[in-house]
Amino acid sequence: VGMILSAGLDSASVLVMFGVMQIFTGSFYKMPMPIQPLKAMATIVITQKISPNILYGGGLAIGISMFLLNITKLIDWISRVVPKAVIRGIQFGLGIKLSLLALQDYVIADGIIGYYLAAAAFLLAIFLLGNRKYPPAIFIITMGMIYAFVFKIDGQTFIHAIGIYLPQIHTPTWGDILTGFLILTIPQIPLSIGNSILATNQIANDWYPERGVTIRKISYTYSLLNLINPFFSGVPICHGSGGIVGHHTFGGRTGGSVIIYGCLYIFLGLFLSQGFDTLVHIFPLPILGILLLFEGLGLMLLVRDVADSKSNFIIALLVGLIAGSIRYGFVIGLLVGTFIYYMTEKEFTGLSNNKND
Repeated sequence: VGMILSAGLDSASVLVMFGVMQIFTGSFYKMPMPIQPLKAMATIVITQKISPNILYGGGLAIGISMFLLNITKLIDWISRVVPKAVIRGIQFGLGIKLSLLALQDYVIADGIIGYYLAAAAFLLAIFLLGNRKYPPAIFIITMGMIYAFVFKIDGQTFIHAIGIYLPQIHTPTWGDILTGFLILTIPQIPLSIGNSILATNQIANDWYPERGVTIRKISYTYSLLNLINPFFSGVPICHGSGGIVGHHTFGGRTGGSVIIYGCLYIFLGLFLSQGFDTLVHIFPLPILGILLLFEGLGLMLLVRDVADSKSNFIIALLVGLIAGSIRYGFVIGLLVGTFIYYMTEKEFTGLSNNKND
């Protein structure tokens, strides 16, 4: 929503393409493998009022960049070098960010009524957590929609939003691609490698090993999505470990949950996109905050599987704190954590050799 408003993007194009790509990844991976906007790019676009043409150029540039990392096998080398403790730290940091966002900005948004809504959503989530037959997210979102339509929307607003809208065709110029690469792609690549590729691969293999997800497969679909999306005025997108955790936490176990999600976006884009901003703002933020809170906590709890090693656990927590608390924290945490890990390993190996001598 922030990018649509700040950059003046065509909402129908953004929503329809976002939905199409959700359906593609859900069908391709046959597991909850949702997509999300690229965070670093989105932040730069919103804060610096980047034009749509530069955004589309940057999206195409990162698609090309990830494709080159894939075919040169550099992405495989990176995955071997970055240790699991650092990946868990990145996920822990993302969990911190999501949890703080939920508690500081969303849960408190609607005053006393918002607290009641948040409490109801929280209790519903606890009661149905892990229930695959009755996924809590469906009931929580339904509760929010009922509240919004009963108390926050008038019929006239809804009627004006209805129409039929199709994505706009766009061809990025070489100048837009180069400018987008310099302004948007370079800051995004380290974050994408850390969270969108490495962390996503780790959690996919933790929870869905039978799906055969690999680093190269993820980087392939990442690049493919962004090689197609800009030509239909879609925003740059990626995979994300947080999205998998969110769907898994609320009952999603197959690609079906992502496909349903994608169909909703396509419906909004095709028929309600001109009133999308209004429709988004009427949905109660406290309920959305509870969904984000559980997603954040789920990411943070993943750190448990490195807790059997004191040094790895400390590295994961350090990376998480860096990633979750400072600007460019994911990049800095990735580099610092990897450096400390290998220095620790080197010191441990040296001590072992001295004892053997």
